[in-house]
Amino acid sequence: MPMFNIGATSSGTERSALISQAFQLEYLTVAWMTIEAAVAIASGLVAGSLVLTAFGIDSLIELASAGVLLWRLNVELRHGEVFAEHAERTASRIGAVLLFALAIYVVAGAGWKLWTRQGAEFSSVGLIVSSLAIPIMYALSRRKLRLAEALGSRALRADAIESVTCGWLAFVVVGALAAQFWVDAWWLDPVASLGIVWFLVREGREAWEGEACCDECS
Repeated sequence: MPMFNIGATSSGTERSALISQAFQLEYLTVAWMTIEAAVAIASGLVAGSLVLTAFGIDSLIELASAGVLLWRLNVELRHGEVFAEHAERTASRIGAVLLFALAIYVVAGAGWKLWTRQGAEFSSVGLIVSSLAIPIMYALSRRKLRLAEALGSRALRADAIESVTCGWLAFVVVGALAAQFWVDAWWLDPVASLGIVWFLVREGREAWEGEACCDECS
């Protein structure tokens, strides 16, 4: 994640109110990601769906990222920006490694399923949770982007971009499950799971490069 840049964008009282809103958004993110991860992983394992399981694992990584941002805000308020930036960069690179590992797992799993011709069962529960994720991630990301601009916060902006990516991942999962429902072909799940690898690699690269990536988005 990139650094958290404190800008003089508002008075102390107004800034405190904005930070309070940022905390509320992250609490909502943590709550939803917990539900999303649990439901996606459980339904993915039951259905034997690689695309759903990978979506759930990515949600766990997003959950950890939101937790780091909450901790980051608390640390900076108590101990200052320098200490928080160092800890955040370390946590961000750990998250990047996990995303790259997940991408490798998806590629290997998809290759094995295609080689052994293993399909997956349709999951109505998985379709519901991934469908809900699209509007939820859109709403959260828009509010985070507005707050990030008001606060001059690169870390919050990076977290908002991760929410956008999660929404696109959910869109891919919905498309895969819908196609599976209508076509019911054994190869759909492994092929569709490869479609999320690009998102995982991009998100991992942004987390690893940190500030440079966020500057490009500005």
